[in-house]
Amino acid sequence: MAEARRLDAASRGRGEATVHQAWERFVRGEDDLRGVRPEVAISWQRCRDQFRVDPHLTEAPVAVAEVCHALEHDVVIAELGFRAASLAHEVNTHGGIVTITDASGRVLAQWGDQATSNVASAANLAPWFCWSEGATGTNGMGTALLSYAPVVIRGAEHWCEAFHDWNCAGVAIRDVVTRESVAVLNISCWRSDLPGAAGAWLSNAATMTQRILRRRAKGDGTELMAAFNQARSRSSAALAAVDPSGRVVLADDTASVLLGIPGSTPAPDPAVRWKPELPEFIQAAVYAAKQATSNHDWLGSTQIFTRLANEPMPISFRPVFLSGHLLGNLVTFGLAEGVPLPRPGEDSPLRTPPHRMVATRENRMILLRLPEVSFAQSDGNDVWLTTDQGRLRSASPGLDKLETELGDAGFLRVHRQYVVNLSRIREVERRFKGELLLVMDDKAQTMVPVSRRNTPAVRRALAI
Repeated sequence: MAEARRLDAASRGRGEATVHQAWERFVRGEDDLRGVRPEVAISWQRCRDQFRVDPHLTEAPVAVAEVCHALEHDVVIAELGFRAASLAHEVNTHGGIVTITDASGRVLAQWGDQATSNVASAANLAPWFCWSEGATGTNGMGTALLSYAPVVIRGAEHWCEAFHDWNCAGVAIRDVVTRESVAVLNISCWRSDLPGAAGAWLSNAATMTQRILRRRAKGDGTELMAAFNQARSRSSAALAAVDPSGRVVLADDTASVLLGIPGSTPAPDPAVRWKPELPEFIQAAVYAAKQATSNHDWLGSTQIFTRLANEPMPISFRPVFLSGHLLGNLVTFGLAEGVPLPRPGEDSPLRTPPHRMVATRENRMILLRLPEVSFAQSDGNDVWLTTDQGRLRSASPGLDKLETELGDAGFLRVHRQYVVNLSRIREVERRFKGELLLVMDDKAQTMVPVSRRNTPAVRRALAI
């Protein structure tokens, strides 16, 4: 047994040395990331090329004073704090500390071993300091905020060299509707391994806390349906009720046809709400929700192409609140009331397309220019990119996110499993009953199916 522990320690030591060597190369500007886990490599790329975090930073910066999280998330943060405090005894016996942060990476509270806490204070791992990835580089809290799965960062995997003596594990609590981070629960140990049960502790605490958000979201859906029914009794215009992420809670028969979803079918539970395959509509709904959150008197309108029309149709957004909390928007079709929403391509906060994509191959991070990507295909929880360099796994956590990021960069969702680069379509094949297949220009000349509900958008984009 002693020999097995010695060999295991030696193996860990070699692994840490490999990661540290890769860190040194990457900090110098090289892109050789042999021996580095893909999720860490992607984080390093953000820290170096996007956030430009100083790898020789020795302490976290002070967080901004303004509290930016929504008031309804206070209950969630308080619940997470209760669960973090209950973990403190277990973590304390392993010489670790437990912290929680808000969605900005600001540390709100800390519990655990006092000696470790004293060391942490020297690096500003303490309340009211910022541990977002953009402020402090790769670390358990900041990287968890950008991940949809629990994160473990060990030793030299931290972007800042001053934190290489730390091991940490974090998990983000996300809003079940918008999927935006609400808070992070994190366990940190200094110069010692994380407790073997750390992953289970974090997952359990996150699951229990997430239930609060699910209950709240379902209640919000019910209230939004009531607002829909009240508005429907006063107007004959086509109407839909959408949540802040653009998913439909309820739509009348006319609106459902325009959106391509089942009509008059309530979906208060966020797990079963309808997602229209109309990127312009979802983009507008998300923008409207953000505007309404900052200005409760806001009303807005825009024009979108619907499934059946060759000309854009005006739509209006009217926010629905309950005790100051935004439930979503009522969308009226055929009317233009309120402030016009910025159109895609205008100087607006709707979306800024990326200049490149990040993919992984084994332990290497591949940085792709957008023209190199022919199409993206979802396979379960993974997204695969067909590129000029072969088939690569995307760093993006889902096809929906990829669609949102690339919608203004010449990419289009054509099927629930495919997002294509419009400039890489070689041929369009018409099938029986008007079905379309896109022949891509990759080496295999892959034939990508177009779903019926996406056919109008494809025809408009290709002018066919």
